[in-house]
Amino acid sequence: MSVVPGSVARMGQIIYDAATTLNGFIADQQHSLDWLFAVEGGEQPEEGLYPAHATVLVEGAHSYEWVLRHERLLERPERWGELYGEKPIFVFTSRELPLPAGADVRFVSGEVAAALPAIRAAAGSGDIWVLGGGELAGRFFDAGALDRIELSVAPAALPSGAPLLPRRIGPERLRLREARPVGQFARLAYDVLPAHAAPAA
Repeated sequence: MSVVPGSVARMGQIIYDAATTLNGFIADQQHSLDWLFAVEGGEQPEEGLYPAHATVLVEGAHSYEWVLRHERLLERPERWGELYGEKPIFVFTSRELPLPAGADVRFVSGEVAAALPAIRAAAGSGDIWVLGGGELAGRFFDAGALDRIELSVAPAALPSGAPLLPRRIGPERLRLREARPVGQFARLAYDVLPAHAAPAA
């Protein structure tokens, strides 16, 4: 990527974007998203319900494995391109996972801060979409590497499951930037403020 002398290269934002139940779960106890696909528009989300512009995707092992099973990507690797195009996907995992033929999947382990340079290099000036799970998004938050949280709140609830964001985050760290209906979902977007930043009066 070329940079005009004297200019500053744009660094893409890191966005945690997820669909969640009313009571704050993104998957059930079996790490399944079947609850989401039961919601009108959940199987084929409307434009504006996810950051389609992101150039790199990041997810945890459970999210990755569920998509492999649900879409049968190991048996139908051509489906990968239909879902993700040529976007690279970084998967945080501590174990060996299968890889669909032709998929640009990059397995990483360890701390978020250590993996960030490679993730940002792959994204260039584009945005980075953290798909899930919630613990991985929390690790990005802990590392001071989360810029936005964008949620599609569905008209559904689960008794238990994978939490949306298992962290204590005070209101001084979040600033609401958008709230609007999209089909059956309530779309919420928050800026994540640096720990030392105070909201404007």
